[in-house]
Amino acid sequence: QVQLVESGGGLVQPGGSLRLSCAASGSTFDYRIGWFRQTPGNVREGISCISTRDGRTYYDDSVKGRFTISRDNAKNTVYLQLNSLKPEDTAVYYCAAAPGYCSDYELPTYVMDYWGKGTLVTVSS
Repeated sequence: QVQLVESGGGLVQPGGSLRLSCAASGSTFDYRIGWFRQTPGNVREGISCISTRDGRTYYDDSVKGRFTISRDNAKNTVYLQLNSLKPEDTAVYYCAAAPGYCSDYELPTYVMDYWGKGTLVTVSS
């Protein structure tokens, strides 16, 4: 069993930055760790993923060039650096995990087995 805990959300002004953390308990060797986000009334969308074995990454077009995913295997933690934030980035951000690699093309929710409870990011002036 893998348990995931997100942290780092908060209120930030447009153009600002935040760093989200996803701390895992249990082995996540050879796993894909992904970040998703969801706003009320909308589906949960996959925005970034990292493979813990080789660091392979995936980004949705909506965040490419602004967000950066990274990992610290020694701490069993994955980070998502959010830069150049926009009001439309406001959402609850979730991390999720499953054995295997990240796809180069998409990050659907059904490929994930374990989920955190989420952290709220609000981008507003």
